[in-house]
Amino acid sequence: MSALIIGLTGGIASGKSVATAAFEARGITVADADLAARDAVAPGSAGLAEVVEAFGTDALNVDGHLDRAAMRRRIFEDPRARRRLEAIIHPRVRRMLREACEAATSAYAVAAIPLLAEGGRDAYPWLHRVLVIDVPADVQMARLQARDGIDVALAARMVAAQASRDARLAIADDVLVNDGTLEALDTGVAALDARYRELASAASPQA
Repeated sequence: MSALIIGLTGGIASGKSVATAAFEARGITVADADLAARDAVAPGSAGLAEVVEAFGTDALNVDGHLDRAAMRRRIFEDPRARRRLEAIIHPRVRRMLREACEAATSAYAVAAIPLLAEGGRDAYPWLHRVLVIDVPADVQMARLQARDGIDVALAARMVAAQASRDARLAIADDVLVNDGTLEALDTGVAALDARYRELASAASPQA
């Protein structure tokens, strides 16, 4: 069981996926909220059954999976529907992340939670520290436009739809600024890895 659990978050196009891959390359267990959200409503799951009960069979596509495109349109148009869907999925995701992290055999564990600032740190009382992958606004916009092949207006709307940079930084215990090369990001992860191993060792019952 990991004695230290790190919540990793960051805005869109901040480099979260690269950072989590760098932790995994160092043998650290990473539990991903996006993957957990898919598992929470996988075919045959209690979560998907509850979605169907709440929204009807229109929530499914022809092969019995959740029709994500249809549900995105539905919750965009109806805030009550969005809250209902979140009430089904989010508790399951939090439980799955916690179980995966607590079962980890690595020195510490990382829970990758893109919307941690939006949901609030209080929803994850089992996190010991929060690491924010931070990126300056101009770099974020340039990366997002290049990554998705979109114009500046759409990129701005996508950024605005998330929590603000200040809101993310407000919940951070550690900040890794990713405004340079991939090598620089990896170096930053290496330094954090060394620190987290020390903290985990100090927190371990065997220490």
